[in-house]
Amino acid sequence: MERGDGGSGRPPAERKAAWRDGAVTYFHLLFYIAISGGQIFFNKWVLSSKEINFPYPVALTLLHMVFSSVVCFAITKVFKIIKIEEGMTTDIYITSVIPIGGMFAMTLWLGNSAYLYISVAFAQMLKAIMPVAVFLLGAAFGLEEMSYKMLSIMSVISVGVIVASVGEITISWVGVVYQMGGVVAEALRLIFIEIFLKKKGVKLNLISMMYYVSPCSAVCLFIPWLFLEKPKMDDSISWNFPPFTLFLNCLCTFVLNMSVFLVISRTSALTARVTGVVRDWSVVLLSAAIFADTQLTFINIIGYAIAIAGVVAYNNHKLKVKPQANPQQGDENKVISGSTQDVVLSVSSAKETS
Repeated sequence: MERGDGGSGRPPAERKAAWRDGAVTYFHLLFYIAISGGQIFFNKWVLSSKEINFPYPVALTLLHMVFSSVVCFAITKVFKIIKIEEGMTTDIYITSVIPIGGMFAMTLWLGNSAYLYISVAFAQMLKAIMPVAVFLLGAAFGLEEMSYKMLSIMSVISVGVIVASVGEITISWVGVVYQMGGVVAEALRLIFIEIFLKKKGVKLNLISMMYYVSPCSAVCLFIPWLFLEKPKMDDSISWNFPPFTLFLNCLCTFVLNMSVFLVISRTSALTARVTGVVRDWSVVLLSAAIFADTQLTFINIIGYAIAIAGVVAYNNHKLKVKPQANPQQGDENKVISGSTQDVVLSVSSAKETS
């Protein structure tokens, strides 16, 4: 008769391996929370006139996309660490990748611009409205079905965001418009991704998607930068361009995307989304301690708690109604579903880099 190890029924070596694997998983989750929250503060620090004083959100986002394009090219084509999936055609690139890249550029541009007018905490609260935008646009595109339960969840999120906004002491409507514009652009990006992956059957992981989308987003950002920010940068003598700081900022953005990839590869969609909620609360509370322009009120916290409760209900509902693959299409649907999870959950990275 074999002896168990404390009733677990597993040998010590196997139990030790399980503990090690669990520790590695929790390390990835904690690293993701730290790097994603840190990237939000880093961007705010770079853009702030009181800190680094680089008040050019389009230029900053353009640097992110150029850096990501170069690194992805090196990883996939030069060093060949990761293989790019086949199946990309000119028609798919024009009809799918370009719209996704354009919306991604718009998301980051408007999200970064919002930091010039509103606090990090308030921007994070406004981002909680994302599921509402995704659901409404998804219904308009025929990807979502209206139901009383979903409408109730959307109402809870909306009420929570409204209450949080009412509790904001120093509200800038310019910043609100920028942030909500970024939310709509991000919702459209997710809709285009779902159409791209599900209806056209393209199988891409996060790195492959970055490889195709980043150059497109860089081109889309270069045009507004050329006409909107470059003249200001040429005329201004008050801003500075710290190369090493901006390089670190770009590097952290790419590392953040990689951390999303690692978290999804080691955990479930539910774990990744719950981690995102923990990260959001951490950012809101820490920003109140770090930045002088953040003053949380009791109404702020109550409203955000209501909105987050709605977001959790939305995530739980979406995971429960996720279609199951049939036996004949098991392998293919598994890849497509996993790819969709990879890319859709990369909304996290979009939030942080914005």
